[in-house]
Amino acid sequence: MIWFKRLLFISTILTLCVVVLGAYVRLTDAGLGCPDWPGCYGTLTVPQSEEAIFLAHATYPGSLVETGKAWREMIHRYLAGTLGLLIVMLAFMAKKYRHEIKVPIYMPISLVALVIFQAALGMWTVTELLKPIIVSAHLIGGMTILGFLTFITHRHFGSSSLAVDSTIVRMARIGVILLFIQILLGGWTSTNYAALACTDFPTCHGSIIPDMDFSNGFSLLRDLGLTSSGESLSIQALHAIQWTHRLGAIILVTYFAIFSYLLSGLAGIRFYRNLLISVLVLQFIIGVANLLLHLPIALATIHNLGAALLVIILVIINARMHIKI
Repeated sequence: MIWFKRLLFISTILTLCVVVLGAYVRLTDAGLGCPDWPGCYGTLTVPQSEEAIFLAHATYPGSLVETGKAWREMIHRYLAGTLGLLIVMLAFMAKKYRHEIKVPIYMPISLVALVIFQAALGMWTVTELLKPIIVSAHLIGGMTILGFLTFITHRHFGSSSLAVDSTIVRMARIGVILLFIQILLGGWTSTNYAALACTDFPTCHGSIIPDMDFSNGFSLLRDLGLTSSGESLSIQALHAIQWTHRLGAIILVTYFAIFSYLLSGLAGIRFYRNLLISVLVLQFIIGVANLLLHLPIALATIHNLGAALLVIILVIINARMHIKI
């Protein structure tokens, strides 16, 4: 059980790193740094020598070898692969210690299924040329794995849960759903390159409600930059994507402001409540700064880190409470 707990903690930290690195890969346009999967130009590393690069060009004539982008993508794959192996080890250990672990056995076992599906999404991200629905699903998959691991880790390291009024518990549960919807909207904004469709705030090109095309902006089964009929995605569609993400941010901040107020009297959750408020405020400020500063890579990556930290904090808050009977 000591090694089980150690692996849990390491896996949770590694998942956070993989999620943030994945965001950095996406933001630096390195998602197709390797045109194949799971290797890179047919090898398990990146072509470096002139001969290797020549062979890569001959094998994949439509791809230009950019070693920087390729290495970012491969490092992400190496870490994700390591995480997958750790989660498989955790599942085997959970089965061995099934009478001692502090969560239902299905939770660590289901993580294996999640990792396999996440790996498939990673492959489809490359083979389907960054199709937005697949890239967005890949992001949500990573956040889901992070949430599961955080919950299991807290059950083994954290304090026992507190009996809390049912209204607060339900708000905590709904808060997780709202957070994941907002992360999905953020992923949809990023994968459709709509983050700079409007660069002013709170208006969009001087208008509170700009011209928007929701039907094409939120058409799921389409290629990157195109409508479902194969035409170029209009600026109005990009407006709709970014405006919806903005609206979601306002709703989320309002909801968690009310939720945090209700948590103020709970001593056992006060630290995480304050942490939730701090990260949420910083996340909102960073989001606005990304618009005004035209999406600097460092700030955009930190914005993804903020989303992952909110997942961790909110999952811990949920893990620390149950309905008072």
